[in-house]
Formats: sequence, structure tokens, C-alpha cells
Amino acid sequence: MRRFVVVGHRAVTTPKFSLNDLPGGAGRMDIIARCVNASLFLSHDLRRDVEFFAILLGEPTPPVTIKFSGEHVRYLSPDERSPAALIKKALERGIPVEGEAEATPGVYISKRSFADLINGMDNLVYLHEDGEDIRSVELTGNETFVLSDHQNLTPEEEAVLEAKGAKKVSLGKKLYHADHCIVMVNWETDRR
Repeated sequence: MRRFVVVGHRAVTTPKFSLNDLPGGAGRMDIIARCVNASLFLSHDLRRDVEFFAILLGEPTPPVTIKFSGEHVRYLSPDERSPAALIKKALERGIPVEGEAEATPGVYISKRSFADLINGMDNLVYLHEDGEDIRSVELTGNETFVLSDHQNLTPEEEAVLEAKGAKKVSLGKKLYHADHCIVMVNWETDRR
């Protein structure tokens, strides 16, 4: 199972956002929506062997983790509004006190923090421009790739990854959009 974890540092944790203003009032939820699509979509199909996690850290009640399961997700279309609408529905459903709850088919919501989520995962790969070139790294197809939205991971978030022994891997020396990084990782791992 391939996994992607994206931290949305400003992505709101309330359902009271407009699907017409994902970059502004929703705290760059547009980035999260594009990352969902980059993770899960193929031409005319979904990647059923992929899970996507968005850690929403915006106001009013961070953290909230939303999980999309490629195997089980329904009602997802390849546009920004569709995954954002599913996130909105998950937030409307409410955050369970413990564990995770399925909000819509294949979309789950929990109160897990970045540290909680990362500490429960293995084969961590931190995508960072200063890492080892991805083409020289052995990949098994069972990695969890961690990246951030338009802001860098905080030193505290990086410390969590370092403590778990995450490999720092680079897609190149240039900075790319998060969703583009996910497409490149999928392409690179598909070729192996």
C-alpha cells in the first residue's frame, strides 16, 4: 500500500467554508484537494492501492486528519471541488472523540495529530529538495510519502520524522507544488 501524508498548515477544520473560495477562506484547501486527486486518479480509474491523509491544522479545532482510501472511496471526481466537498461532509459529520469514523464511503475523519499519525506508520519517506535523489533510492511500493502544502514542515514536524527514521528523498533541486510531487512519485514508483 502506497500512502501520502500532506500537512495543510492553514486548511480549516470547520465545514463552514465555501467551495467557491478554497484558496482563501478555506485556508488553501485547494492544495489538499489537488493532492487528493494526484494521489488517487489514473485515466478513467482510481489507484485502489493508495491511501491519502490530509492533516488539517487551520482554525478552529486543529488537528483533524482526513483519510481517503483508494480502495473504498466513492463520489470522487477529478476536480478540486469534489474532494473538497467530501472533506466538508466529513467535517460536518463531526470528529469522533476516539478512533476514526467513516464520513462517506472511503473517507474517514479523526482527531489524530501529525505525530500520532506518523508514529503509527512505517517505511516513511520525507520528500525534501535536500534529500537523496529518488532514482537512487530503493522503493518497495509500500512507502508512506510525507510532504507539506505551500509551507515547509515545522522543525517540530521534521523532528517527528527524524525520530521515526524517515528517509529524506528528493525529486530534484527545484521546488515543486505538492500535487506535482505526488504525480512524480506515483510515476517513479509505477515504473519500478
